[in-house]
Amino acid sequence: MQMNTPPRNTIRLTRRGRAVLIATGAVVAATAVAVPLLLTLGSGDDEGENRTTLVIPEGWRSAQVYKAVDKALALPAGSTKKSLAKARLSLPADAEGNPEGYLFPATYTLAEKVAPESVLTTMVETAAKRFNGGQVTAGAQRNAMNVYQAVIVASIIQAEAATKADMGKVARVVVNRLERGMPLQMDSTLNYALNRSTLDTTVADTKINSPYNSYQRMGLPPTPIANPGEDAMRAAVNPTPGDWLYFVTVKPGDTRFTANYEEHLRNVAEFNENRRKPSATTGASSATPRA
Repeated sequence: MQMNTPPRNTIRLTRRGRAVLIATGAVVAATAVAVPLLLTLGSGDDEGENRTTLVIPEGWRSAQVYKAVDKALALPAGSTKKSLAKARLSLPADAEGNPEGYLFPATYTLAEKVAPESVLTTMVETAAKRFNGGQVTAGAQRNAMNVYQAVIVASIIQAEAATKADMGKVARVVVNRLERGMPLQMDSTLNYALNRSTLDTTVADTKINSPYNSYQRMGLPPTPIANPGEDAMRAAVNPTPGDWLYFVTVKPGDTRFTANYEEHLRNVAEFNENRRKPSATTGASSATPRA
């Protein structure tokens, strides 16, 4: 039986908190996975060649990755994005050539003259190896998804979960809402549509005309909204058992999941009250977000 969704002007589904910590440097989301050296195209691995380390944190969007590669290779701004036309990326057909979600977060060692398209190819190949195993495929099928859809869910989890421990619960909220025919109503998808990272979502934001507006559109967004790591992907295909439909991070370290809308509203009210208080840790403003 389809469950009615509470009014959109009062719903607050998302966790809201991690973006401020990242923006202020309080959280470093870099993965410890190391990827082998990318050799200079057209030559061997010269022993005396200069090398640089490129760190791609979990949850970065493709635009952030392109800029980081440009900087690491000392290329003019926009070079890596333009190199997509030359890159031979082994992406799912559903991706339609868009590598968002498949630029795998890791630490890459780059040769000085490696071409940016080679870097992107290695990232996508690494993601394919991590995401296309039998357990991932089976897990996606158990949740009535294909692997690309699971990557979309993983990208939302990566953006929304305050901690690794919360990822499975966030995944369950996504699955439960999809199964009940409820809109996901995730602020992270709005932030992607608006090319921003913020804790404050307005009623006007929820009315934008975008396929990434999960307040207005049913189902998953058309593409991933970030590049997830393995923990988020594991959570996407193995959600924690539970009946939760809502969650909010009331304060750092205190994310509350519930299936009861009235309880959720009380949690949101506490979140709003905490946001009114000055915080030296998060640098949050005193502005009151929409509940």
